[in-house]
Amino acid sequence: MPLPELAKVRPGPQCGHVYLVGAGPGDPELLTLRGARLVAGADAVVYDNLVSPLVVDLAPPEAERIYVGKKAADHTLPQDEINALLIRLAQGGRRVVRLKGGDPFIFGRGGEEMEALVTAGITVEVVPGVTAAAGIAAYAGIPLTHRDHAQSVVFATGFLKDGALELDWPMLARPAQTLVIYMGISRLAEICARLIEHGLPAGTPAAVIERGTTARQRIAVGDLESLAARVAAAGIRPPALTVVGGVVGLYPRLAWFAPGAPDEAQGAPHAGCTVVHDGRRR
Repeated sequence: MPLPELAKVRPGPQCGHVYLVGAGPGDPELLTLRGARLVAGADAVVYDNLVSPLVVDLAPPEAERIYVGKKAADHTLPQDEINALLIRLAQGGRRVVRLKGGDPFIFGRGGEEMEALVTAGITVEVVPGVTAAAGIAAYAGIPLTHRDHAQSVVFATGFLKDGALELDWPMLARPAQTLVIYMGISRLAEICARLIEHGLPAGTPAAVIERGTTARQRIAVGDLESLAARVAAAGIRPPALTVVGGVVGLYPRLAWFAPGAPDEAQGAPHAGCTVVHDGRRR
Protein backbone atom coordinates (compact mmCIF):
# COMPACT_ATOMS: atom_id res chain seq x y z
CA MET A 1 0.00 0.00 0.00
CA PRO A 2 1.62 3.31 -1.04
CA LEU A 3 2.31 5.88 1.67
CA PRO A 4 -0.28 8.41 0.38
CA GLU A 5 -2.98 5.74 0.78
CA LEU A 6 -1.67 4.71 4.19
CA ALA A 7 -2.09 8.29 5.34
CA LYS A 8 -5.85 7.88 4.91
CA VAL A 9 -5.95 4.86 7.23
CA ARG A 10 -6.82 5.63 10.84
CA PRO A 11 -6.60 3.23 13.78
CA GLY A 12 -9.73 2.05 15.50
CA PRO A 13 -10.46 2.52 19.18
CA GLN A 14 -8.80 -0.79 20.11
CA CYS A 15 -5.75 -0.40 17.89
CA GLY A 16 -2.81 -2.58 18.83
CA HIS A 17 0.91 -1.96 18.90
CA VAL A 18 3.78 -3.03 16.65
CA TYR A 19 7.27 -3.77 17.94
CA LEU A 20 10.08 -3.85 15.39
CA VAL A 21 12.46 -6.26 17.10
CA GLY A 22 15.98 -7.09 15.98
CA ALA A 23 16.48 -10.84 16.38
CA GLY A 24 20.25 -10.75 15.92
CA PRO A 25 22.39 -12.44 13.27
CA GLY A 26 21.46 -16.09 13.86
CA ASP A 27 22.45 -17.39 17.28
CA PRO A 28 19.20 -17.21 19.28
CA GLU A 29 21.11 -16.30 22.44
CA LEU A 30 22.02 -12.96 20.87
CA LEU A 31 18.39 -11.83 21.12
CA THR A 32 18.07 -9.01 23.65
CA LEU A 33 16.20 -9.52 26.91
CA ARG A 34 13.60 -6.96 25.88
CA GLY A 35 13.15 -8.68 22.55
CA ALA A 36 12.62 -12.03 24.28
CA ARG A 37 10.04 -10.55 26.66
CA LEU A 38 8.11 -8.97 23.80
CA VAL A 39 8.04 -12.18 21.77
CA ALA A 40 6.84 -14.08 24.86
CA GLY A 41 3.92 -11.67 25.19
CA ALA A 42 2.99 -11.33 21.52
CA ASP A 43 -0.40 -11.96 19.96
CA ALA A 44 1.18 -12.22 16.51
CA VAL A 45 4.76 -12.72 15.35
CA VAL A 46 5.71 -11.70 11.82
CA TYR A 47 9.19 -13.01 11.08
CA ASP A 48 11.89 -13.07 8.42
CA ASN A 49 13.94 -15.82 6.83
CA LEU A 50 17.05 -15.30 8.97
CA VAL A 51 15.28 -15.41 12.34
CA SER A 52 16.10 -18.53 14.36
CA PRO A 53 13.12 -20.87 14.91
CA LEU A 54 14.12 -20.94 18.59
CA VAL A 55 13.35 -17.22 18.79
CA VAL A 56 9.96 -17.65 17.11
CA ASP A 57 9.21 -20.51 19.52
CA LEU A 58 9.40 -18.07 22.44
CA ALA A 59 5.95 -16.83 21.40
CA PRO A 60 2.91 -18.17 23.30
CA PRO A 61 1.29 -21.28 21.77
CA GLU A 62 -1.82 -19.27 20.88
CA ALA A 63 0.11 -16.51 19.10
CA GLU A 64 -0.25 -16.32 15.33
CA ARG A 65 3.02 -16.94 13.50
CA ILE A 66 3.37 -15.44 10.03
CA TYR A 67 6.43 -16.05 7.86
CA VAL A 68 7.26 -13.25 5.43
CA GLY A 69 10.88 -14.14 4.68
CA LYS A 70 12.80 -12.93 1.68
CA LYS A 71 15.55 -14.75 -0.20
CA ALA A 72 17.21 -13.71 -3.43
CA ALA A 73 14.50 -13.61 -6.12
CA ASP A 74 12.08 -15.34 -3.73
CA HIS A 75 9.90 -13.04 -1.65
CA THR A 76 7.04 -14.58 0.31
CA LEU A 77 5.33 -11.18 0.33
CA PRO A 78 6.34 -7.91 -1.36
CA GLN A 79 7.34 -5.18 1.07
CA ASP A 80 4.14 -3.19 0.50
CA GLU A 81 2.08 -6.23 1.47
CA ILE A 82 4.16 -6.78 4.61
CA ASN A 83 3.48 -3.17 5.58
CA ALA A 84 -0.24 -3.64 4.99
CA LEU A 85 -0.25 -6.90 6.99
CA LEU A 86 1.33 -5.21 10.02
CA ILE A 87 -1.23 -2.42 9.84
CA ARG A 88 -4.16 -4.87 9.62
CA LEU A 89 -2.92 -6.88 12.58
CA ALA A 90 -2.47 -3.76 14.70
CA GLN A 91 -5.86 -2.40 13.70
CA GLY A 92 -7.34 -5.64 15.00
CA GLY A 93 -6.03 -4.82 18.46
CA ARG A 94 -3.13 -7.27 18.33
CA ARG A 95 0.22 -6.90 20.03
CA VAL A 96 2.45 -7.53 17.00
CA VAL A 97 6.14 -8.39 17.12
CA ARG A 98 7.87 -7.91 13.80
CA LEU A 99 11.02 -10.02 14.07
CA LYS A 100 13.82 -8.97 11.75
CA GLY A 101 17.25 -10.52 11.38
CA GLY A 102 20.07 -8.43 12.81
CA ASP A 103 19.00 -4.88 13.63
CA PRO A 104 15.78 -3.44 12.16
CA PHE A 105 17.41 -0.17 11.14
CA ILE A 106 20.57 -1.56 9.49
CA PHE A 107 19.71 -2.88 6.02
CA GLY A 108 16.57 -4.43 7.48
CA ARG A 109 13.90 -2.21 5.89
CA GLY A 110 12.80 -1.30 9.38
CA GLY A 111 12.71 2.36 8.45
CA GLU A 112 10.33 1.64 5.56
CA GLU A 113 8.02 -0.43 7.76
CA MET A 114 8.00 2.12 10.57
CA GLU A 115 7.28 4.91 8.10
CA ALA A 116 4.25 3.01 6.81
CA LEU A 117 3.00 2.22 10.32
CA VAL A 118 3.40 5.76 11.62
CA THR A 119 1.69 7.12 8.52
CA ALA A 120 -1.25 4.81 9.26
CA GLY A 121 -1.43 6.05 12.85
CA ILE A 122 -0.07 2.86 14.42
CA THR A 123 2.04 3.07 17.58
CA VAL A 124 5.48 1.56 17.01
CA GLU A 125 8.46 0.74 19.20
CA VAL A 126 11.90 -0.22 17.89
CA VAL A 127 14.00 -2.77 19.78
CA PRO A 128 17.58 -2.75 18.45
CA GLY A 129 19.33 -6.02 17.71
CA VAL A 130 22.89 -7.22 17.23
CA THR A 131 23.54 -6.35 13.61
CA ALA A 132 25.17 -8.94 11.37
CA ALA A 133 28.38 -6.96 10.99
CA ALA A 134 29.03 -6.88 14.73
CA GLY A 135 27.83 -10.38 15.62
CA ILE A 136 29.21 -12.31 12.68
CA ALA A 137 32.59 -10.60 12.67
CA ALA A 138 32.91 -11.28 16.40
CA TYR A 139 32.11 -14.99 15.95
CA ALA A 140 34.67 -15.13 13.14
CA GLY A 141 37.36 -13.66 15.38
CA ILE A 142 37.61 -10.51 13.27
CA PRO A 143 37.56 -7.25 15.27
CA LEU A 144 35.94 -4.50 13.23
CA THR A 145 38.27 -1.86 14.66
CA HIS A 146 41.83 -2.15 15.92
CA ARG A 147 44.31 0.61 16.66
CA ASP A 148 46.94 -0.99 14.44
CA HIS A 149 44.67 -1.73 11.48
CA ALA A 150 41.38 0.20 11.31
CA GLN A 151 40.33 3.50 12.81
CA SER A 152 36.88 3.41 11.23
CA VAL A 153 34.32 0.91 9.98
CA VAL A 154 31.87 1.29 7.10
CA PHE A 155 28.72 -0.76 6.48
CA ALA A 156 27.55 -1.01 2.86
CA THR A 157 25.01 -3.04 0.94
CA GLY A 158 25.82 -5.00 -2.18
CA PHE A 159 22.16 -5.12 -3.20
CA LEU A 160 20.52 -1.81 -4.05
CA LYS A 161 16.79 -1.34 -4.61
CA ASP A 162 17.18 -0.93 -8.38
CA GLY A 163 19.77 -3.70 -8.72
CA ALA A 164 22.56 -1.25 -9.51
CA LEU A 165 25.94 -1.35 -7.81
CA GLU A 166 26.56 2.38 -7.89
CA LEU A 167 28.18 2.90 -4.51
CA ASP A 168 30.61 5.53 -3.29
CA TRP A 169 33.64 3.49 -4.27
CA PRO A 170 36.32 6.09 -3.40
CA MET A 171 34.92 6.25 0.13
CA LEU A 172 34.64 2.47 0.43
CA ALA A 173 38.22 2.01 -0.76
CA ARG A 174 39.85 4.28 1.81
CA PRO A 175 42.82 2.81 3.67
CA ALA A 176 42.94 2.10 7.42
CA GLN A 177 39.27 1.21 7.67
CA THR A 178 37.17 -1.94 7.78
CA LEU A 179 34.51 -2.41 5.12
CA VAL A 180 31.57 -4.72 5.82
CA ILE A 181 29.32 -5.56 2.90
CA TYR A 182 25.85 -6.99 3.45
CA MET A 183 24.13 -9.03 0.71
CA GLY A 184 27.04 -8.76 -1.70
CA ILE A 185 28.07 -12.35 -2.35
CA SER A 186 26.26 -12.65 -5.69
CA ARG A 187 28.39 -9.78 -7.02
CA LEU A 188 31.53 -10.45 -5.04
CA ALA A 189 33.93 -10.54 -8.00
CA GLU A 190 32.67 -7.18 -9.22
CA ILE A 191 32.86 -5.66 -5.74
CA CYS A 192 36.45 -6.81 -5.24
CA ALA A 193 37.45 -5.53 -8.68
CA ARG A 194 35.88 -2.13 -8.04
CA LEU A 195 37.66 -1.78 -4.71
CA ILE A 196 41.00 -2.55 -6.37
CA GLU A 197 40.18 -0.16 -9.20
CA HIS A 198 39.59 2.62 -6.66
CA GLY A 199 42.84 2.17 -4.81
CA LEU A 200 42.79 -0.73 -2.37
CA PRO A 201 45.76 -3.08 -2.88
CA ALA A 202 44.86 -6.42 -4.45
CA GLY A 203 46.48 -8.07 -1.43
CA THR A 204 44.10 -6.45 1.07
CA PRO A 205 42.85 -9.21 3.43
CA ALA A 206 39.20 -10.13 2.95
CA ALA A 207 36.78 -12.78 4.16
CA VAL A 208 33.27 -14.04 3.50
CA ILE A 209 31.34 -15.60 6.39
CA GLU A 210 28.34 -17.78 5.58
CA ARG A 211 25.55 -18.22 8.16
CA GLY A 212 27.63 -16.52 10.82
CA THR A 213 27.01 -17.19 14.54
CA THR A 214 25.20 -20.46 13.75
CA ALA A 215 26.19 -24.13 13.75
CA ARG A 216 26.50 -23.91 9.96
CA GLN A 217 29.01 -21.06 9.92
CA ARG A 218 31.70 -21.29 7.24
CA ILE A 219 34.46 -18.84 6.37
CA ALA A 220 36.48 -18.24 3.21
CA VAL A 221 39.59 -16.12 3.74
CA GLY A 222 41.85 -14.57 1.15
CA ASP A 223 42.49 -11.15 -0.34
CA LEU A 224 40.66 -8.95 -2.82
CA GLU A 225 42.34 -10.70 -5.72
CA SER A 226 41.60 -14.27 -4.64
CA LEU A 227 38.46 -14.08 -2.50
CA ALA A 228 35.79 -14.53 -5.18
CA ALA A 229 37.48 -17.68 -6.51
CA ARG A 230 37.84 -19.15 -3.03
CA VAL A 231 34.21 -18.46 -2.20
CA ALA A 232 33.11 -20.13 -5.44
CA ALA A 233 35.38 -23.13 -4.86
CA ALA A 234 34.01 -23.60 -1.35
CA GLY A 235 30.40 -23.36 -2.54
CA ILE A 236 29.64 -20.61 -0.04
CA ARG A 237 26.17 -19.17 -0.60
CA PRO A 238 23.90 -16.52 0.92
CA PRO A 239 23.27 -15.49 3.60
CA ALA A 240 26.85 -14.32 3.84
CA LEU A 241 28.75 -11.25 4.97
CA THR A 242 31.93 -9.84 3.43
CA VAL A 243 34.63 -8.16 5.53
CA VAL A 244 37.52 -6.29 3.91
CA GLY A 245 40.53 -4.73 5.64
CA GLY A 246 43.65 -5.32 7.67
CA VAL A 247 41.66 -6.67 10.62
CA VAL A 248 40.91 -9.82 8.62
CA GLY A 249 44.61 -10.64 8.94
CA LEU A 250 44.06 -11.16 12.67
CA TYR A 251 41.60 -13.98 12.03
CA PRO A 252 44.05 -16.92 12.23
CA ARG A 253 45.10 -15.93 15.76
CA LEU A 254 41.78 -14.65 17.09
CA ALA A 255 39.33 -17.27 15.81
CA TRP A 256 37.55 -18.67 18.88
CA PHE A 257 34.32 -20.25 17.62
CA ALA A 258 35.46 -23.85 18.21
CA PRO A 259 33.93 -26.90 16.48
CA GLY A 260 31.61 -29.12 18.51
CA ALA A 261 28.24 -30.81 18.29
CA PRO A 262 25.29 -28.55 19.11
CA ASP A 263 24.28 -30.58 22.16
CA GLU A 264 27.80 -30.26 23.60
CA ALA A 265 27.70 -26.49 23.56
CA GLN A 266 26.83 -24.19 26.39
CA GLY A 267 23.48 -22.55 25.62
CA ALA A 268 23.13 -21.84 21.91
CA PRO A 269 24.25 -24.39 19.30
CA HIS A 270 27.84 -23.17 18.92
CA ALA A 271 29.00 -25.85 16.48
CA GLY A 272 31.98 -23.98 15.11
CA CYS A 273 32.79 -23.32 11.49
CA THR A 274 34.41 -24.71 8.40
CA VAL A 275 37.30 -22.58 7.19
CA VAL A 276 38.58 -22.25 3.66
CA HIS A 277 42.02 -20.63 3.80
CA ASP A 278 44.75 -20.80 1.16
CA GLY A 279 42.57 -23.28 -0.71
CA ARG A 280 42.48 -25.85 2.11
CA ARG A 281 39.71 -26.81 4.49
CA ARG A 282 40.51 -26.81 8.20
